[in-house]
Amino acid sequence: MRLLLARLILILALLLPVYFAGSALGVRFGLFGWRFGLGTLVVEWAPRLILGVLALAVIILLAILVKAPRKGWLPALLAALIAGSALGYLAWVRSQSETIPPIHDVSTRPADPPRFGPVILAERSLTPDANPIVSLTLPLSSLNKYQGPRFAGMGDRTLGDVAAEAYPEVRPLTTTARPDAAFDAALAEARARGWVVVSQDPASGTLDATATSFWFGFKDDVAVRVRADDQGSVIDVRSTSRVGLSDLGANATRIEAYLAGVAGRL
Repeated sequence: MRLLLARLILILALLLPVYFAGSALGVRFGLFGWRFGLGTLVVEWAPRLILGVLALAVIILLAILVKAPRKGWLPALLAALIAGSALGYLAWVRSQSETIPPIHDVSTRPADPPRFGPVILAERSLTPDANPIVSLTLPLSSLNKYQGPRFAGMGDRTLGDVAAEAYPEVRPLTTTARPDAAFDAALAEARARGWVVVSQDPASGTLDATATSFWFGFKDDVAVRVRADDQGSVIDVRSTSRVGLSDLGANATRIEAYLAGVAGRL
C-alpha cells in the first residue's frame, strides 16, 4: 500500500510541470484569459497545489522509513524533491518581483520616447484591459493603475524616474553609423529577434514591432526611432506591455538585449 501511495504521489509531482504548462499555453491559445491563467491558476492556486503534493510526499516518505519493509522511499523522495524545487522556484520569482518596480513601460529616453504608430495603437485598442499609452513624465499618482496604499511610497515620482532608477543601463545607443545604416541594423535586429514588424518608415527612421512571449503569449509593443546626431546616429527604444501592471523587468531586458544586438551589426 505504501509503495502504491509513493508511486501515486510521484505521478502527481511529475504532473506539476504539466499544470504550469497548461496554465500558460491555455492563455496563449485563447482557452481562457490571462487573469485566470496567470493570476488564478499560477499565482493563487499553484502554491497551494505544490504545498499539498510536498506535504503528502513527506508524510508518505516518513511512513515508509519508520517501518519495514521500506519499499517505495525513492519515489516518495523524488516527489518531495520535485515539489520542493517547484516551491523554491516560486519563492525565488516572488522575491525577484519584490525588488522590481511594478511598471510595464520603459524607454531609453523617458522625456522624449519614440511614439507608437496608428497600427500598434489600433491593436492595443482592441485588446481587453490593455494598458493605456501615457506620458512617462506624468507622476504615478495621476495614473489610474497606480492608485491605493500599495503605491503610497512612490509619491509624485514619474514612470520615467522609477524606470531610470531601476534600470540605469537602459540608455540610447549612439553610433558613428549614418542614420540609414543604423535604421537597417535596427530593422534587421528586430526581425532576427522574432518580433512582428507592423510598420517601418526609413525616411523618418521609425519602426513599430510586437514581441510575443512563448508560454503565455503576452504581447509587448516596441517603438524604435533612429535620428541623426553630431557623431552619426542615436537610437531610442520604447517597450510597453499590453496587459498587466508589472513586467518583472522584461521590457528593460528586451531593450538592453536589442540595442546590444543592433550595436553588433554596426
